[in-house]
Amino acid sequence: MNSVSNSTHPSSLRRRDLLQQIGLIGLGAALAPARLMAQAPASQLAPFNRFPAMMQDWLMDQVVRQEPEVNDWKSREDAERYVQDVRRRLRESFGPFPETTPLNAKITRVLERDGYRVENLVFESRPGYLVSGNLYIPSNLSAGDRRPGIVGLCGHSSNGKARDFYQSYAQALARLGYICLIIDPIGQGERMQWPTGWAETKMQGTTGEHIQLGNPLCLTGEFLGTWFAWDGSRALDYLLTRPEVDPLHLGVTGLSGGGTQTAWMMALDDRWTMAAPACFITTLRHNAENELPADTEQCPPGFLKLRLDHSDCIAAMAPKPVILLAQEKDFFDVRGTVAAYERLKKLYAALGKPENLQLYIGPDPHTMSQPLREAMYRFFHKASGRQAIEREPALTLEKDEDLWTAPEGDVRNLGSSPLLKINAGIHAELKRKRPAFASPRELVTRLNSLLALTPENHNQIPSYRILRSRGNRQYPAKGNTCYMIRTEEGIEIPCIRLTEEAGFISRPAPGIPKAVLYVSHRSADAELRSQDWLKKMAGEAGDAVFYACDLRGIGDTQPDTCGANQFERPYGSHYFYAAHSLMLGRPLIGQRTGDLLSVIRWLIAQGHQEIHLVGSGWGALPVAFAALNQDAVKHVTLKHALTSYETLVDDPDYRWPDAMMVPGILRWMDLPDVYAALKPKLLLNADPWGSKDGMNP
Repeated sequence: MNSVSNSTHPSSLRRRDLLQQIGLIGLGAALAPARLMAQAPASQLAPFNRFPAMMQDWLMDQVVRQEPEVNDWKSREDAERYVQDVRRRLRESFGPFPETTPLNAKITRVLERDGYRVENLVFESRPGYLVSGNLYIPSNLSAGDRRPGIVGLCGHSSNGKARDFYQSYAQALARLGYICLIIDPIGQGERMQWPTGWAETKMQGTTGEHIQLGNPLCLTGEFLGTWFAWDGSRALDYLLTRPEVDPLHLGVTGLSGGGTQTAWMMALDDRWTMAAPACFITTLRHNAENELPADTEQCPPGFLKLRLDHSDCIAAMAPKPVILLAQEKDFFDVRGTVAAYERLKKLYAALGKPENLQLYIGPDPHTMSQPLREAMYRFFHKASGRQAIEREPALTLEKDEDLWTAPEGDVRNLGSSPLLKINAGIHAELKRKRPAFASPRELVTRLNSLLALTPENHNQIPSYRILRSRGNRQYPAKGNTCYMIRTEEGIEIPCIRLTEEAGFISRPAPGIPKAVLYVSHRSADAELRSQDWLKKMAGEAGDAVFYACDLRGIGDTQPDTCGANQFERPYGSHYFYAAHSLMLGRPLIGQRTGDLLSVIRWLIAQGHQEIHLVGSGWGALPVAFAALNQDAVKHVTLKHALTSYETLVDDPDYRWPDAMMVPGILRWMDLPDVYAALKPKLLLNADPWGSKDGMNP
């Protein structure tokens, strides 16, 4: 166990004097390594969770506020302006594509089949970063014969492009005269990042792979969805190197996560002439109200803030031919698909091409079933001027291993660099070029921008209400009162005040200059009973008033959405609100920092002029960030604070949740820079946590 930090102030005497003044001279002993994790006897009281709907209600309000405006597009000029504007906003969300580099494509095996052949190949999407694919080509093409080219993008199949219905449509397209390149997404098939065997991963499935990949990229200012989209764009680059491909007829299609990638490709690459996204296009409002999580790559930064929705990805391609494919029994709400279609119909009509937009809803669950595939074939035939077909040709599926491009079905065996290793290199370069701040205030200004703190986080004094007493909660005090402090519309933060008087106290008594505010890791209510060091701190507060709070989505307001007991899982509610927060342009850790600043202003309004801010685990980082913004905070104690964000980038098996990520922070600073800036606040940084500690109970 790590030792407690020594004094971070130039004068140890001054630090000791401050501890004495606020009654915490025993804190050093309480935080001694041998006793730091001591636990009180287990309590029979369940932790408070009285407001589990707060986060969902708040999110729905935010999503509805950010929905795209209803457009009538009175003229072609209006519609064309909208298309150009939506392309600009999409580029702002996804960021720029990287520099185009040589593909260095290699065909590793050829399968000759009746009527077509399959070329197993790899190409470099970025230097040293291999994409595995299968190219399906009709047999016996004559010299100069060019056929429509299709890029197929896979959903969340552990065996990637070898999944039965992905093979099916790729093979059928070749039998119908198309050239189809279907690729493995990152984290799937031959591009697993944590493989334990073929089509197996140590993460919780392919979604677990994607989420584990997305967080470190977020820290360096990258977006995983842009990496997915760039792979698809480079697949199109490869198709266009083939003399058999007709550059006038280029299509893209994919199901589920492949539907996501298809949407991103339509938004970001203008070379497509037709598209068929399947089982993804709906509305973000339907996803949010249905508590439907999506992977990191499916949640573009600032997407909601920029008033974008799934339909805008199709709008970016308008008026080119597009068919929206959906299933009646899908978890992607088909009502949202219909709403997207109805909105887009108006745009296509204003652009003079209403016939170029179609909708097909199949009868099945979430799958690329034969009716959906046949609707796609018919649409591509019409869009490319080919003779109509009614049925899918007879198919013969391949064994997974016959479609491998690399030994043992793993592109790392061909020298491909893992994505997190590439991102670690990006971080190393960022760190080398990181600018020095001219002053501590400049660091704080940049940090506040990254956290998306709004002016009200600094100025307004929040209102509050007072909850009725719940009796003896076995806190280390005779009495307690819980105040609900309103930090923004729809958000209230529970703040418990411990008192020496038994029973219930209404308004906070004025005229007490000192306060200690504890910010919980998981539950202030439970931690006040279970953590010996915290009980000792509360008991020795002396003439300081002791408070403890849960920030939004923690403890008393922990959501009950996304399934029972699913809070910490990759698709649990903690992730759900963190992902939507990124689309809102307000990272969840920034929202929590704003909550804390509001609580501090409330304390100041109650007459507290000297505040000792204490944070544990997940609460430690908002404490560190908020303390830099408030002069009334005179002393900061952190317990189990993350050592650095760099450790998460360097450790593929890190264990910190998405809610702790500050987008792009490593472009400018890291946590040690923040901690150094806290030295004037007499920082005590006790028993910091490393990369694997952040999901501990």
